[in-house]
Amino acid sequence: MRFRLDGFDTDAFIAATLAEDLGEAGDITSAAVIPAEARFAGVMDTREAIVVAGLGLAEGFFQALDPQAGITPLAADGDYVPAGTDLMRIEGSARAMLTAERSALNTVQHLSGIATLTRQYVDAIAGTGATLLDTRKTIPGLRRLEKYATRVGGAQNHRMGLWDAAMIKDNHVAVAGGIAAAVQRAVGAGIERIIVEVDSLDQIAPALDGGATHLLLDNMGPDTLRQAVAMIGGRVPTEASGGVRLDTIRAIAETGVTYISVGRLTQSAPAADIGLDFALL
Repeated sequence: MRFRLDGFDTDAFIAATLAEDLGEAGDITSAAVIPAEARFAGVMDTREAIVVAGLGLAEGFFQALDPQAGITPLAADGDYVPAGTDLMRIEGSARAMLTAERSALNTVQHLSGIATLTRQYVDAIAGTGATLLDTRKTIPGLRRLEKYATRVGGAQNHRMGLWDAAMIKDNHVAVAGGIAAAVQRAVGAGIERIIVEVDSLDQIAPALDGGATHLLLDNMGPDTLRQAVAMIGGRVPTEASGGVRLDTIRAIAETGVTYISVGRLTQSAPAADIGLDFALL
């Protein structure tokens, strides 16, 4: 179940995470308390209903410290499982298992929390035709992982970075001298994907006339969103953004927008309640 993700160095992430926890002295507690020859068996389980994400990374942490560790996955990333579900069985060096435990759990808890919250948002707009998008509001250094977790939860990845699409916002417009001028400069630079943020209906026409390929409708209420969608008339995809919550997303989706982007998928997702219990063999 080795974890592979395009653009992400799994081995480097595991090594850096363990190094951060071990410091220069290593796991002084396990070294002092646990006999070197002791072996543990354990089960990772969830104490709440979750969408699972990151199990392959957890396996990598344990096997980085004990290459002979026996790992038996009992669930897979993307599974929705009820509270009390066993996720993984582990057997190996007791010292290695205890040393890797926190890094493995932190990763699975964080990613599963994101995937679980994402699934809630996806379920809330089911049947409307709108697609949920994530954003660049991620923890530095963890973007690939966090966006992986939103994808596991059912969202569509959107803008992996500053490099894969132009996003013209109010500050760009202010410096360029207007929406039309900003968009035209992006077109002139040969950029294919040009997303333009608009926060009023009168900005739509100059954005489209300038060559925008996608309009981000920022902080608009449902009534204004419906007007905007009607004005755009399907010429480019539309994206609602700003202030989207679980209790508001359904009404937003029903306005006819193509996409809804939600920053809180990665910013506010609580860690999943997942535990790991070991026993001496």
